[in-house]
Amino acid sequence: MTKFPPSTRTRKVAAIIASVAALALPLGIVPMATAADTAAVTTTSARAFPAVKTTRHISVGTESVATESDGNWGDVESLNVPQTQSQAEKDAEAQAQSQAASEAASRSSSRTSIAASDVPVSGSASDLVAYALQFQGSPYVYGGTTPDGWDCSGFTSYVFAHFGITLPRVAASQGSAGTLVSDPQPGDLMISSTHAGIYIGNGLMIHAMTPALGTRVTAVMSGMQYYRVLK
Repeated sequence: MTKFPPSTRTRKVAAIIASVAALALPLGIVPMATAADTAAVTTTSARAFPAVKTTRHISVGTESVATESDGNWGDVESLNVPQTQSQAEKDAEAQAQSQAASEAASRSSSRTSIAASDVPVSGSASDLVAYALQFQGSPYVYGGTTPDGWDCSGFTSYVFAHFGITLPRVAASQGSAGTLVSDPQPGDLMISSTHAGIYIGNGLMIHAMTPALGTRVTAVMSGMQYYRVLK
């Protein structure tokens, strides 16, 4: 194919365009892009860049900008949310409290009914043991003298009083109400310098022990002496 040199007219138009462009640049005027320029720009702009999302977090007195490229907007903060009970947990707790109160009332009623019949009566040593065993679980209260709360000598005094026998209030002195024996029998009073209890046979005794343990049956304690009070 034969190529012809550009015509004089064409060369003049190109020269005019170049002159205008040269004059426009110092004045800040951007000449219109030619088709060739547009194609070049279009080609250059076709590059792929990762999508970037910018979120702005604003708080009082500060401002920060976070850039994310994974498409997830917003932040998830770790909040210290107070733990609250569900309705089911509240109902269970209320039921447990109600049951505990009912059991306590039942124990109190039982002790009251026993105390109501607590008048001096005659009886045997086995009767005394049976009577004393009813008070297992009664609380220990220092200085107390009733089933609602007693100490060791308060317990023994209460039991023997039911059978018409008055014991001294202090444990170390209670043995004076009976006769010292070396062959323990059920119903015998057990005394040491600091403690008192009742022998129930088979190497066991019942006594008011401590606030944590209350009144209960245990193996006999060492160092105890036995007094026969009820014949």
